[in-house]
Amino acid sequence: MIRLADPLRFLSMLAAWVATPWALAPYSVLLAVVSVVLLLTVLTVFATPGDNGMVREKILVPVPGVVTVGLVLLQLLAAVVSSWAAWPTWAAVAVTVLVAASLIAEQPRWRQLLAVRS
Repeated sequence: MIRLADPLRFLSMLAAWVATPWALAPYSVLLAVVSVVLLLTVLTVFATPGDNGMVREKILVPVPGVVTVGLVLLQLLAAVVSSWAAWPTWAAVAVTVLVAASLIAEQPRWRQLLAVRS
């Protein structure tokens, strides 16, 4: 079942994946490439068993729910900060509103992740 939080989280992360290297590219192309690789792979490598149907056998590095919540927050923060640094105001405002909606929609999932002891 797809909840509203899932597409909002994906779109927010997509903004982070695009805006962060865009914001860092004027300073260092290597830093921009490294940032996008880290942002794309961190949630693929680290996951909480049971989150969104993830089974332990398919997770490279199982982590407690608090780590997953922290990694998502890092991605959302990257989306907001990088969009304000790299894009025009109207686009940064749109990303900020998207991230705010994602933060609200994520609350039930985060409560569940933080309640489970791994």
